[in-house]
Amino acid sequence: MILAFGDSLTYGLGVENNLSYPTQLEKKTGLEVINAGIRGESSNEALLRLPSLLKDNPDVVILCHGVKDIVDYGSPSNLKNNLLEMIKLIKKNKAEVLLVALPDYFHSGFGMYDIYDEIAEETGVLYECDVLRHIDIDRTLKSDHVHPNAEGYEMMADVLISTLEI
Repeated sequence: MILAFGDSLTYGLGVENNLSYPTQLEKKTGLEVINAGIRGESSNEALLRLPSLLKDNPDVVILCHGVKDIVDYGSPSNLKNNLLEMIKLIKKNKAEVLLVALPDYFHSGFGMYDIYDEIAEETGVLYECDVLRHIDIDRTLKSDHVHPNAEGYEMMADVLISTLEI
């Protein structure tokens, strides 16, 4: 079982529920994928919510979180610490982690938010660092300033399938 854990990007904000990346991932692979995305959730709230979801013993957790922290100009060190704690909890539960990097939505150049590279290097987790940057660059793949549209979420699902090699 795959647990897609995140915020509005995982929830599928901007599209109908059956077009979110977790739903498309499930349809494309035939694997059970739980969409545990909550729109508007901070990383502080997510860290408190994660342990109850790990009780279902997922094999893989796709960790795509931090939009609210970034767009509300939250502390990068707080977001990094929360993501590191989430990864520790997931690994303690013996699940594989796939960390998905988020763009730095407020700086030009379509760069990624640096802490994700740091976290991936520090923890050695499976890491996808480009798909949301590509979606951010191509406005035809977006429903608003932050969230993909159906085509963008499908691109996410395809890239995650490739990254997970399933």
